[in-house]
This record gives sequence, C-alpha cells and structure tokens, in this order.
Amino acid sequence: MFEKLKLITNQYEERLQRLEMPETYSDPALYARIDREARELAPLVETYRAFLASDGDMKTALELMNDPELRDFAQEEYAEAKDRKEELEKRLKILLLPKDPNDSKNVIMEIRGGVGGEESSLFAADLYRMYSMYVERRGWKLDVVNVSETELGGFKEISLIIEGEGAWSRLKFEAGGHRVQRVPVTESGGRIHTSAATVAVLPEAGELDFRLDMNDLKIDTYRSSGAGGQHVNKTESAIRITHLPTGTVVECQDERSQYKNKDRALQIMRSKLYEAEQEKQRAAVAAERKSQIGSGDRSDRVRTYNFPQNRVTDHRLTGDSKNFNLSSVINGDLDELIDALVTADQAEKLKAQQEL
Repeated sequence: MFEKLKLITNQYEERLQRLEMPETYSDPALYARIDREARELAPLVETYRAFLASDGDMKTALELMNDPELRDFAQEEYAEAKDRKEELEKRLKILLLPKDPNDSKNVIMEIRGGVGGEESSLFAADLYRMYSMYVERRGWKLDVVNVSETELGGFKEISLIIEGEGAWSRLKFEAGGHRVQRVPVTESGGRIHTSAATVAVLPEAGELDFRLDMNDLKIDTYRSSGAGGQHVNKTESAIRITHLPTGTVVECQDERSQYKNKDRALQIMRSKLYEAEQEKQRAAVAAERKSQIGSGDRSDRVRTYNFPQNRVTDHRLTGDSKNFNLSSVINGDLDELIDALVTADQAEKLKAQQEL
C-alpha cells in the first residue's frame, strides 16, 4: 500500500509542476484535464502526508520518553499520535478503493408514480421537490426534460438532468423503490395508506462512452402537452425517440426548440443504453455485489417515508443508523442519509477486498 502511495504522491507532484509550464496553461483543455487529475489525487496525498507526520510525531515522542521529566508528556503525545495515525490509515484504505468511473458524471433521474394511484403520483411530485431542494443545497443545476402531470398536481413520471460536481457519486444511491405511509389528500376517512414511487438514476453518457447508431433510431415529433392533455404550444417541438433493437423509448418536451429537445432525448437515450451495457458487464462478474442502480424495480424497496412517525427508514442500512428525520429529508436535507450510505458502501467494498 505504501509503495503505491509514494507513486501516487510522485504523480501528484508531477501534475502540479506541469500546471506551471507555459505549454500547459496556454492550452485550456490540457490545463483543465491536468488540474482535474491533480484535484482528484489531492485528498489521498494530503491524507498520506498527514499519516507520515503522525508517524514522525510517534517517533519523536518515543525519544522524549527517555527524559524522565518529559516522560508523562511524551506518553500523552505518543498516544494521541498513534490514534491519529490509525485513523488516517483507515482513511487511506478507503481512499485507495477502486473509484466508480462514473462518479464525476452528471445524472439523469426518472421519477415515476407506482402502486397507489393518484397518491403515488403526488408522492412522486414530493420526491421531485426533495431532490430539487437537495440540488439547490449542493449548488448543482437541474433541468426538467419531460413531465407527465395529473389533475391534482402529481407526476405520473418526470425526467431530469442534474449537472454538478459529484452528482453521480451522491445520487446513485437513490435508485429503487420509495414507499410512503401517510393519510392521502384524497382520503376522506383519515386512514393511513401505503403507496410507492420508483426512482431510476443513470450516469450521463458522452459520445465516447457510447456511440449511437442513428440507423437504429426512430424519431417522431409531436405537440407538448400539460396536465389533462392541454397543449402548451401549437408546434410539434416535442420529440420521441425509439431505439428499435431494444424498444427503449425516450421523450423530451421541455424545450420550445425541436432541435434542443432532440439533443436532450439523444443524450438520455445514449445514457440509458450505456447503463444497460454496463449492467450486462456487472452481471457477468459473479463476485461483484448486486448493483443498486438502474432497474427501478418496484420490488426493490430502498426507503420508507413514514409521515405519522416523522421517520424515514433506509432499508439498506442497519441498526439505529437506518432511521432519519422525515421533515429534514423531505425538505432536501439528504446529506446525513447519503453519507451513511456512502460509509456502508465503503465498508462493504473493504470487506470484499479483504476476502480476496
């Protein structure tokens, strides 16, 4: 591990030196790439340097223990440095875990009402609001590319593109079935109902990730429509693309421009097919853990939102750490919950690595 850390430190220093060279900062694309690589290596290098400093503090404290007058002080310094070094070593092991190649990508998210009729559509709208507020907290950008509304303001389905640093690394854990327990606005008797919505999360794929064959696509235009089928414009600017080999369908009607809708729809289609191809590759590796993303299967329940008890339970977590305050979560304060999922994922990967 430490030989690898020395190599990574040298790579980091080499990139910092290249950033100062005239031929680098005179080429914006090259500068951006090297700067990104340096920023990705920085947390690991800084942690390694802190680890070495703690190791040095331990050695210094050991030397001071030879002085009777400084022995008590040195023992305290040694214990503190030892604890710090052990904690940093744990952090280094996590930082050295193989990175998800999609972590730096933007996200395509699709939210659909599921079991529960109108209430499930209203819950889908609540989930959209929750993610919108989270995106705002993170300083990301959100674009709605397609939406099918109900008369009461719910969403049968809504498709989003979320752009921002680390978007995939955080939101990939949101995929799956989301269940809600509450008294619906449509319930006159005050009874608690259970309904569900599904969230699909895909990494945005570029042309280098997946190349579309335009001969495999059927592209149709139609008029955008709002709730109840009312037309929101009089031109056929909305786009529907069908991938003929797989039957995958993508619709985009958010932009007034047909060309922009077509670009967005192609972007989403490319990402869907890219994720499907990745899913095939993951399934071929028997030892790899089951993927948490991509299927949107209703039976794959990941979280329950219990309104009467003001509690959100994430079923992938264990013990007391699986329960969170619903009022905070539903208003976009998702970081504590996602941090717990990231930690659990890292622990699982560390365990799998140790078993190899």
